[in-house]
Formats: sequence, C-alpha cells, structure tokens
Amino acid sequence: MAGSAEQARHWRYAELPGVDLLQARYIHKTFVRHTHEHFVIAAIAEGVDVFQHGGGEQAAGPGALALINPDTAHTGRAGVPEGWRYGAVYPAPELVSAIAAETTGIRGTPGFVRPVLDDPYAVALVHRVLRAAEEGNALAADTLLRVAVTRLLRQNGGRLPQRTVRTAGARTAARARAVLEQRLVAPPSLEQLATELGTGPFALLRAFREAYGMPPHAWLTDVRVRRARGLLDAGTSPAVAAVAVGFTDQPHLNRHFTRIVGVPPGAYQRERKNVQDLAAAPSYRPVGGRTDDPAGRGRT
Repeated sequence: MAGSAEQARHWRYAELPGVDLLQARYIHKTFVRHTHEHFVIAAIAEGVDVFQHGGGEQAAGPGALALINPDTAHTGRAGVPEGWRYGAVYPAPELVSAIAAETTGIRGTPGFVRPVLDDPYAVALVHRVLRAAEEGNALAADTLLRVAVTRLLRQNGGRLPQRTVRTAGARTAARARAVLEQRLVAPPSLEQLATELGTGPFALLRAFREAYGMPPHAWLTDVRVRRARGLLDAGTSPAVAAVAVGFTDQPHLNRHFTRIVGVPPGAYQRERKNVQDLAAAPSYRPVGGRTDDPAGRGRT
C-alpha cells in the first residue's frame, strides 16, 4: 500500500442530496462503537477493515464492502499492519427506500442482510461515484449511486425487522434514552437515572446494551457527536457546537468527533462549506488538514 500517512476526506456533493461521501486511508485509526443515521456502504480498495457488528467480529478486504444499516452499533479498525484504504457513500434511509421501491421487490423498510459482501464490481461502482462527485459530474454520480444501491439490495437486501418494545427491560431502556435526549448537556449519573426509572443501575445497563448495542454513556457521546454534525453543517463554529451539545470544550469535541466520524470537526466543516468547489479539491485530504497526498491521490 503506497504512502504512510493517514488521510481522510469527508464531504458532500450538492447534486447528491442526502448522501455523505468519504475517502480515507487509515493505519492506526480505531473507531469506537457508534451508529449512523444513514446507511454505510464502504468499498475496501486495499488492506482489511475489521469491525464489531451484531455481537461478532467482521472483516472486509479488497473487493469487499462493509454494509451497515442505520442506527446499528459498530466499531472499526485495521485488520492488517498496513491499515486499510476505502471509499464510502452514506445514503439517507429515504433515498434507499425510494430506490428499493422502484427497483426491487422488497416490501417494508429495506436494509442489508449481511454486513460483508464480496463484490469487486460494486466496489468499483462506489469508487466511480466518488470520482464523479469530485469531478462535478452530477449525472454520472447520481446514476452510479443508484446502480450500486440497487445491485447491493438485490444481492444482499431484505426487509428490516421493526424494533418493538415488548419486554420491561426494553421499555426501561427506551425511557432512559428519552431522558438522555432531553438532558443531553447535563445528563444524570447511571445511579440517578436508574433511580428515576425505578430500577437498579446494573439492570438498566444490561437493558440499554441489549436495546441499543452500547452502554448509556457511549450512546450519549454518539448522539452528541451526531448533534454536533448538524450544528457544524448549519455553520456553527466547533467551539460553540461543542458546548451546545454537552462537551466541555472544543478539544473534548475534537477527540470524540474524530474517533467517530474519522476527521476533526474543523476539517469536516471546511469540506461541507466547499461542496460547490469539488472539482478543484484533492482526491484525499489528510486528517491533519494538509493538502499534500503522498499516496499519489490513491484513486481506485
């Protein structure tokens, strides 16, 4: 794998509404357990991506895709010493549902059945979407995205089960989540939260893990980062966004944002502001914010 620097670019293309885009090469990067509001379609070009998903460990290598449904807890790390390089598209659930309704027989809420799919052709399609977005080719980017999503749904799609709150533990977890959402900036301790809900701390912890795939404190950090992304997209400065969502200060936001999104909030916001100037942007942007690319632009 050429080059030695970790590099990432997380951006949007104005002509692909509801879709986030990512090109990255990571070596030592470790993604903590987190979720996405959108689907994750990550096409591995080099190396191996290892991630926890559904209680087990998955691995995706060259020619394979890591496929994550919305609101599904997962992690991410390198599976080989040289790391991994990949391109990813993050289409909104509404877009995937519309594509599924038009091109597949899936009824209900569509999603991916298996988290890893070996399909070099689909991998190439994802990278072509990213290239078309960089070049400002809206027709190609939109067409290739829809072809890729259709292909993946036909090969690995199905109806997602509806999350039902049936057990007492699940109901307690849902109530705890509602409390944390309301008190994002000043949340209670685990013991205080359990007392408010009429249960014990460890019973609440077990119920929350079973319902949402992570403990309450990790879920809270995930939601704070998600809210911070929305504020950054709206033009709020990282320092103001940090405090608004409950982080102590900007460095506190920086640390957690980078561990979940893959780029610092400042670099993330700069790319969002430059969606109209993608043709002149480099293929990769290092995580530290420099614009050199020792990997020779690293396109697939």
